[in-house]
Parts: sequence; C-alpha cells; structure tokens
Amino acid sequence: MLRNVIYISLSIILFFAGTLIYGIILNLNEITLKESMRLKGIQRIDNPYLIVDRKNYLVELYSGNIQIKKYRAAFGKNRSSIKTSPDDFVTPVGEFKICDKTDSTKYYKKLTLNYPTVKDAAEGLKKGIINKTEFNEIKRAQEQGGCPPFNTQLGGNISIHGLGKFNIVLKNLPFVFNWTNGSIAISNEGMDELFSVMQIGNNVKIIN
Repeated sequence: MLRNVIYISLSIILFFAGTLIYGIILNLNEITLKESMRLKGIQRIDNPYLIVDRKNYLVELYSGNIQIKKYRAAFGKNRSSIKTSPDDFVTPVGEFKICDKTDSTKYYKKLTLNYPTVKDAAEGLKKGIINKTEFNEIKRAQEQGGCPPFNTQLGGNISIHGLGKFNIVLKNLPFVFNWTNGSIAISNEGMDELFSVMQIGNNVKIIN
C-alpha cells in the first residue's frame, strides 16, 4: 500500500515537473517588447491601446493599427460575458479605459479598468441590480475620469495584473486555465512591459 502511494506521488511530481519544463522550453522563443518594436520598425509607441481576446486567451498591445505584441492571459472562471455580481467570476466584455495604475499589489502590478462604465450601470439600473444613487456615482466617476465605485452589485475592481508570487509556475504552464475573480492575468514580465507604455485614460477593449 505504501509503495503504491509513493509510486503515485512520484508520478504526479514527475508529470508536474515535465509540464513545467515543457512550458519553459515553449517560452524560450518569446521576445521582449523592445525586440518586437525593432522587428516591426517602430521606435516608439503612440496612442497605445489593448485588445483583450478571451476566446484565444490573449492581451494584444497596439500602436495605432499596428499590433506590437501578444501576451498570454487568464480570465475569470465564469465564461459568461456579462458581469452582474461581485462574486460571479466573470471577466466583462466591453470597451473600457485604464483608470488607475498600481505597482505594488498581491499580484505584482496592475492596470485598473473603469468597470462598471455608464453603459454597464444603465443596464444594471434597468434590470434593478443597482439603484439610481449608485448609477449616479458611477456616472460621476466616469465624467471625472476616475475609477467607479467597486462596491455595487455590479461588482468592480477589474484589472489587468501580474501573477505575483505564482509567476514562475503559472507563466510556464503550457496551457491556460481561468482562475481569476474576473480580472485579466498575465506574467509579471508582461506587466512590466505594459506598465511602461500604458497610461491612465488609455483604451482597453475586451472581446469574446
């Protein structure tokens, strides 16, 4: 019995180690943002924006109409596209702006999105998820260019963030699984690059 337990445990360890090694080998071909810009003949990134592709697990960085680089991403555990609760684990689809940048969080760095937007709030008000006071607070925040309140029944605090202390493991998995509360997670190294070019007010579009 003990021997079987040992064999099973060793098999699991070897499988996990092999998976990580395979992921590391796959990531060896990834180039830096600087190298990608050089290959595309771009010296600087003007008017950067992001397209978050949930279907293909990607965050794509654009300068104008030129795609500069792709980053592998993980999303909320719930595959629905409409967020209606703080605890539904949905990554909302829509057009957003970066409303805050933070360089010291549980998950490394983060770019906070202005979800819920006025459009989200209007739908929430229509469906009775939020009240008029909450709608006005969200509208006021968007008009002022700030982050909306995150404590309404529509949820909030959706961001693009790193992997934190789990970076070495999660970034080297050769597959992607969704594990966040609704935010978008990419590697810490990817966050360093996005953090260097993305500013408050830049556009982020999340698509299915």
